[in-house]
Amino acid sequence: MEAVKKRLNENSLQRYPSYKDSGVEWLGEIPEHWELKRFKHLFKEKKITHNIELNSGSISFGKVVYKDDEKVPLATKKSYQVLNKGEFLINPLNLNYDLISLRIALSDKDVVVSSGYIIVQNAIEISKSYFKWLLHIFDIAYMKTLGSGVRQTLSFTHIANSELVFLPIQEQTAIATFLDDKTQKIQEAIKIKEQQIALLKERKQILIHKAVTRGLDDSVPLKDSGVDWIGKIPEHWEVKRFKFTCDITTGSKNTEDKVENGKYPFYVRSQTPEKINTYTFDGEAILTAGDGAGVGKVFHYINGKFDYHQRVYKFSSFRMVHGKFLFYYLRSEFFNVALNGEAKSTVDSLRLPLIQNFMVTIPHYSEQKRILEFIDSKSEKINKTISLKQEEIEKLKEYKSSLINSVVTGKVKVC
Repeated sequence: MEAVKKRLNENSLQRYPSYKDSGVEWLGEIPEHWELKRFKHLFKEKKITHNIELNSGSISFGKVVYKDDEKVPLATKKSYQVLNKGEFLINPLNLNYDLISLRIALSDKDVVVSSGYIIVQNAIEISKSYFKWLLHIFDIAYMKTLGSGVRQTLSFTHIANSELVFLPIQEQTAIATFLDDKTQKIQEAIKIKEQQIALLKERKQILIHKAVTRGLDDSVPLKDSGVDWIGKIPEHWEVKRFKFTCDITTGSKNTEDKVENGKYPFYVRSQTPEKINTYTFDGEAILTAGDGAGVGKVFHYINGKFDYHQRVYKFSSFRMVHGKFLFYYLRSEFFNVALNGEAKSTVDSLRLPLIQNFMVTIPHYSEQKRILEFIDSKSEKINKTISLKQEEIEKLKEYKSSLINSVVTGKVKVC
């Protein structure tokens, strides 16, 4: 990351010769020659027009994106308003429900959007690229404190008298060019690290898969497992049906100790909270969901609490196999095999007979232990590397945010 900072600061950032107090808390001091203008003197609210021929759109984290027109009823689309490229879109709805999303975007496309959104056009000559960055800070630092009503919703009137900085157009353009270039470099650095993390996770998964399906010794003789999707396994390993390796139970329909939204680390069907129970388990267990978003994924627990409903399967009381070995095996094989085989349907689901008869490869108990020690050791090293790269990504994001704020409000001089 230091190398990235060095490249970004090839021309060292300097301060302006003199500053003045803007009188606006979120802006602080600004360069002496900069002015303040009210939002309504820079932008005007666009009158609503309609055009069902345009694609539907919306705002998502500071960008205008297309919506799936097939999912937008014609009657709804007829009420949508036209947003043209070069206009600013503001999502003024329910600010108190979401303080994270970026709610202002400079549109790069012609679409129709909800009439609940505010569309503004520049009322005087400005660099739209510069104001894209300034309104980004305005959104984060100030706009979310405005609004009224239970749902804290804005109108143009709420922001009309807000004060923004205004500087010479040439300076606006230069600052926008600088930020476009530098933020792109930071994003490229972040993307590279994200790709590295993905490769590390893939490497870890391959390592686990090989260890639990072939063992650690590549020289051992192999035999046909008798199961097409398993293929060959070490000659001394066994293949057993899942039901012979552990006890399989499901959550109950009882509503005692129900949790409305599920507060422990396990996925739940939140649309049916009456079927959710908080369950405390002393011992080792593996959990998977029979349906819903988490179907086929497996979780390993020791002496923990989890949310437990009637379509969650719990595996415990392990026989012939370490619970953690079985967890790694299932995580490696279960999802793809189960959901691309007999269980595949319009709605993904795992039924008890399929789980009971799922085939598991089993080495000797002592060999399982050696495999687990190998996996844990290798995984720890990979996890540490992933963690370091995630920290570097967060630092890059923080640096990007600090850079945007400093440059766009004049705390540093770049032109």
